[in-house]
Amino acid sequence: MTTDSTGTDDRPATDGGAAAVVDESPEFAADGAAATDVVSGRGFRDAVRGTVEVAAREYRLAVRRRWAVGAAVVFALFSLALVVLGGSGIGPTRVGAVLASFAQVGVYVVPLVALAAGYDAIVGADESGSLEMLLALPLSNASVVVGKYAGRAVAVGGGMLVGFAAGGALLVRYAGAGVVGGYAWVVLVAVAAALAFLALGVLASALASEKTRALGGALAAWVWFVLVHDLVALGAVATFDLPQWAISVAVLANPADLFRVLVLRTVSTTAGGIAGVLTGTGLSQPVLLAALAAWIVVPVAGAVVALGRRSV
Repeated sequence: MTTDSTGTDDRPATDGGAAAVVDESPEFAADGAAATDVVSGRGFRDAVRGTVEVAAREYRLAVRRRWAVGAAVVFALFSLALVVLGGSGIGPTRVGAVLASFAQVGVYVVPLVALAAGYDAIVGADESGSLEMLLALPLSNASVVVGKYAGRAVAVGGGMLVGFAAGGALLVRYAGAGVVGGYAWVVLVAVAAALAFLALGVLASALASEKTRALGGALAAWVWFVLVHDLVALGAVATFDLPQWAISVAVLANPADLFRVLVLRTVSTTAGGIAGVLTGTGLSQPVLLAALAAWIVVPVAGAVVALGRRSV
């Protein structure tokens, strides 16, 4: 075996022909990035582009089905009713009670609307045949699930913001512009809670084989998180004399409680009953927000895994 001055191996090939000269030197892009990095970057950009296209399609479908309009109407009526009913003697001292009412009543309405918007995202597309069409395209399961979630999230979140704006305008008329900050915080936390329950609805949709079962799963999730979870958790704490940290775990394990605690801690009113116990936990606001974000990310990731195991 000999090697010339350029370092090229001139060893004859086994078939008697000249050996193929392969340049294995790494190629670099003009900006100094390795070739593999460029390929990875293009793959990432294609994935993002595909996700955005799926999200835009899902948003158009949600608007066509009046999901955004329905959310706007529901939350406009909801917010106007709370402001009117609590605003007979409204003023600076009553604003806290009105905002607390959003947490106490909204814990029933927000999860219900979000779960209803998400339960058929995957299984509905499977039954209509559009899911098979999407998976035939060069799209990953993550792009399909995240795109569908994002499109519906924009439709529902946008509708909520429009609806809450009606109640906010009336509240400002009663109590002045000084309430805008507190009211905006309540609205943003409500939208974040809705996104968490929308993610749970998408997860139920990816796990279910039929729309009726997905709807049943979404309703079961609403009953558990809104009606049963606190009773079971606080009953266990009282029965077994569990320490304070058990209540903190119970709050973190329920996105509805996270919504309620995040709102009630920022308003100048005293919450009683279960809400009073929950707001007494030592969890900081960043921890509560991080937990609410986890309730968005984890169910969507679970839906991606469930779609990968789904027979389409």
